[in-house]
Amino acid sequence: MFATTMSDQIPNPAAAVEVRGLKKSFHHVQALRGIDFVAASGRVTALLGPNGSGKTTAIKILMGLLRADAGSARLGGLDCFADRVPAKRLVGYVPDEPIYYEYLTGREVLQFVGEMHGLEPGEIAQRTGPLVTALDLAGALGDFAANYSRGMKKKLSLAAALLHAPPVLLLDEPANGLDPYAIVALRDLLRARAEAGASVLFSTHLLDQAERFCDDAIIIAAGQVVAAGPIAELKARLCAGGSLEDVFFKVTQKAEPAAT
Repeated sequence: MFATTMSDQIPNPAAAVEVRGLKKSFHHVQALRGIDFVAASGRVTALLGPNGSGKTTAIKILMGLLRADAGSARLGGLDCFADRVPAKRLVGYVPDEPIYYEYLTGREVLQFVGEMHGLEPGEIAQRTGPLVTALDLAGALGDFAANYSRGMKKKLSLAAALLHAPPVLLLDEPANGLDPYAIVALRDLLRARAEAGASVLFSTHLLDQAERFCDDAIIIAAGQVVAAGPIAELKARLCAGGSLEDVFFKVTQKAEPAAT
């Protein structure tokens, strides 16, 4: 079990993820159809949905990588596109498929990320130690990151995302490629950040994992939010005595297909 040695409490408890009326189309396909949700500070929130439901599109808009057609997306009150530079300072981001420069080692990747966030070399080393130990990365830091396995690339991306102790974490399928030990470490790392006041939002297809990891769930189907709230409340209201998986199938099967 991982016990964080970082004491970074989130200075702004209002920092959170907020999406209102968000729309995005690609050609004639409506990927997002006016969605609304909040991922609160101090909570771990799962973003769930079938393939093509709009989860990754929403995360890319939150990261300022895509421009929404309508609506707003905010991190800590900052507009994710208009204010994307200061907004990104608030975020630790893990893409589904991390890509690294060919000639940077794992250690150099973390050094670069730390420097980009204004950390001093000694502070980078201090913060790196617990993260690479928890994720079992220490023995690979001297290797070129581009040659890592998928799971090792995901671990390095997690370490980089957590290095500056951000008030918001946006993670796209963070457990993909991880072994069971790394999944336990991931759970403990995310819980530690939430307990420090961070807003943690991550997409996943692993519903049993989401139920174990998360406080809240946002379920998207066909570009619409079909259920959202504390997981215990969703289960009690929609599938008494059932699981999050039962809730998921009940609400997503009723969703209308996206317009084409």
